[in-house]
Amino acid sequence: MRPLTHPSIEDITVEGILHALSDPVRAAIYARLACAERANTCSAFLQLDDRTIPKSTLSQHFRALREAGLIRSERRGVEMLNTTRCEEIQQRFPGLLQAIIQAHSIQSAGHGKPTPRRKGAAAKAKAG
Repeated sequence: MRPLTHPSIEDITVEGILHALSDPVRAAIYARLACAERANTCSAFLQLDDRTIPKSTLSQHFRALREAGLIRSERRGVEMLNTTRCEEIQQRFPGLLQAIIQAHSIQSAGHGKPTPRRKGAAAKAKAG
């Protein structure tokens, strides 16, 4: 097995974090990990927001989160234990993750559906 690599805190970028969390599944995974009191295995996320995520897809999502520096993964036998790097990232980018997680919560409470805009709303706002 290949060793797991984790970027140093100095190599973590805002762009990398935003890119990793731009996927709704990864955002949901990260939000759940951030609220967890202990490490979680990848298989704990097979059922996410009323849908089943294949293991191979989950592996790719966790890899993206790990490469962005958002999580730390550790192999334990055949399982992978995952924890967030919230404290480290908080020191580097104060408030960033809290704002993202809060926005994700608000969006999830509204079932992830953006408020529809009327076609003429943009034109009215521009004119007025």
